[in-house]
Amino acid sequence: MAAATNDQTGFQMSLKYISLITLTLQNATLILFMRYVRTRPGEMFMSTTAVIMAESLKCLTSLAIILFQEGGLKQLVTRLYEDIIQQPMDCLKISIPSIVYTLQNNLLYVAISNLDAATFQVTYQLKILATALFSVVMLNKKLSPFQWVALVLLFIGISIVQFKPESQPKSTKATQVQQNAMLGLVAVIVSCLMSGFAGVYFEKILKGTKQSVWLRNVQLSIFGTIVGSITMVIKEGSAVQEKGFFFGYDWAVWLAIFLQSFGGLLVAVVVKYADNILKGFATSAAIIISCIASVYFFEFQLTILFTVGAALVILSVYMYSMFAPAPPIQVDTGSKLNGASK
Repeated sequence: MAAATNDQTGFQMSLKYISLITLTLQNATLILFMRYVRTRPGEMFMSTTAVIMAESLKCLTSLAIILFQEGGLKQLVTRLYEDIIQQPMDCLKISIPSIVYTLQNNLLYVAISNLDAATFQVTYQLKILATALFSVVMLNKKLSPFQWVALVLLFIGISIVQFKPESQPKSTKATQVQQNAMLGLVAVIVSCLMSGFAGVYFEKILKGTKQSVWLRNVQLSIFGTIVGSITMVIKEGSAVQEKGFFFGYDWAVWLAIFLQSFGGLLVAVVVKYADNILKGFATSAAIIISCIASVYFFEFQLTILFTVGAALVILSVYMYSMFAPAPPIQVDTGSKLNGASK
């Protein structure tokens, strides 16, 4: 019995650290590949089509997981009919975060096209601040004093990162497209606000219903594909009609889409097997990896201000995860009363 318990504990620990390593690599490589495919020379793909493909892959993956859980195609169809077709108002609630998420994903391509990978990775941690504030307002979530301090440090660190010497070149031979740093900054800030709102709204929906997170991902992806298609027609419809939906696609574009699509699903796995401290460590490690890789692959120039700002952000991310309040202890009132009556 003891041996079996030890084996199970060892297996869970292995899954925890495998999840940690996978999330770290996903966070770092996604930004690096998105930056690469948006700044390299040659034929440029339409970013709106990439968003559609990411949503489609997410939907297919979630359907495959539900199929495995239900045990057959007939059970899958029944589940989808009962929880989606027969509950139109419930699906309407899901459409709100789905629309926000899809628009946010389009903004990410605007941001990464105008900010270097290291600056984007650090600035994008503003989503922690946005999520925290929306959680306090919408979910009445309580933050510890250390978490509030961490959020202040996060804001200060990200602000410091934005200061760059005037003499620093805005583009190098590694970057072949015209960049607008202010446009990129505005895009990433709005994207963080959208991410925070959609994430908290989605959490609120999950807590109030019986549907699984995978079914919710199917609903999100269906609406996301529809909204993404409308966005494509409005923004790049003529270009897609002229050049084709998959114009400019190659292995690097597909890998970026794959990483973006499965990133959200990966978080769901990490939440199950890891904890907030490890998630914070993964985010911090991803920032360091992105900075180092940007120096070698994108000729990014590290400055003292950037280093100080990035260090503050890494510290704040770790602090925010480390000092999360413990969940309230659920007391079984009925058992206590029964015990007292004896």
